[in-house]
Amino acid sequence: MPAVLIAEDDPDIRDLIAFRLQKDGHAVRAVGDGLQALTAARDQRPDLVILDWMMPGMAGPEVCRHLRTMPGMDGVAVLLLTAKAGEADVEEGFRAGADDYMTKPFSPVSSPPA
Repeated sequence: MPAVLIAEDDPDIRDLIAFRLQKDGHAVRAVGDGLQALTAARDQRPDLVILDWMMPGMAGPEVCRHLRTMPGMDGVAVLLLTAKAGEADVEEGFRAGADDYMTKPFSPVSSPPA
């Protein structure tokens, strides 16, 4: 079962993402800020990290840069999930080491398989 770490300071969004991923069979750990995300990743290596950009303590891109230098984090996928949708923001996210970038708002409803 893939392990997912969610770092999102908005509890409603964090709980929604966690619920959907758990419903689909993922092991989920959810935290409320970037520093907690780094601690959680050190404690238990995730397969995927979903990072909000604007969080207290440490922003998502900074967390991503730290994750990319941590031993044992090779192969961990990082998704930035943010309301920052400008071209410069997207470029900064990828420069920080994100594998993908998704903007809010998003629909929690998944499409049926084709």
